[in-house]
Amino acid sequence: MNAHEIDYEIHGEEMQFVEIELDPQEAVIAESGSFMMMDDGIKMETIFGDGSQKNQGFFGKILGAGKRILTGESMFMTAFYNNLTGKRKVSFASPYPGKIIPIDLSEAGGKFICQKDAFLCAAKGVSIGIEFSKRLGRGLFGGEGFIMQKLEGDGMAFIHAGGNMYERTLEVGEILRVDTGCIVGFTQNVDYDIEFVGGIKNSIFGGEGLFFAKLQGPGKVYIQSLPFSRLADRVIASAPQAGGRDKGEGSILGGIGNLLDGDN
Repeated sequence: MNAHEIDYEIHGEEMQFVEIELDPQEAVIAESGSFMMMDDGIKMETIFGDGSQKNQGFFGKILGAGKRILTGESMFMTAFYNNLTGKRKVSFASPYPGKIIPIDLSEAGGKFICQKDAFLCAAKGVSIGIEFSKRLGRGLFGGEGFIMQKLEGDGMAFIHAGGNMYERTLEVGEILRVDTGCIVGFTQNVDYDIEFVGGIKNSIFGGEGLFFAKLQGPGKVYIQSLPFSRLADRVIASAPQAGGRDKGEGSILGGIGNLLDGDN
């Protein structure tokens, strides 16, 4: 194996974290801000890119960092090394309620494609790159733009899904239509495209957007029930306006209540 072979355990139900056990000289890389806790003796180091290739040189490191900027992530990642004898543990937490999904890249054909903010951490040696969309419709309307993340290698990687996670194995030619924001990731053989919802009423009044994601097998797909963008939209929509008082979401008076108590 090129990637470090790590052991892990996922804790919790709704706000999960993954605890990774490192043997001597093993390491794990993680997105900045995902660290939760670690045993004494683990060394933390900020690196350019993912550090998956040795002796990259200065320009190689700049290129790796530039790829991460294109996905909207920081050009820096954090590596955690166990340089002592004996096993040490380090833990990483999910950013919002949901599920942490372990991906064994050796069983996924060495490559897994996921949305830009799904990656949490991975064994040292896993490459975190970019996957460009080759189709104009997918790039313009896919919700993830032209660029998604690709995880390559033969080690363990961990991604995060919002809400509950649904795993589905598609047979050859089998099609699944999904809300574009609900896709977490899929194996490399899955064909991903965008399909117009169709119908004037569906498009204008349906409230589900204009496009579906069309996933066609063979391969495995991961779907999330609560994309962070959907959660954020609901929170913003429910927040009281500045200077006003919240009447409660279930109030039957609504705006009339504001008039009766002198708010308007």
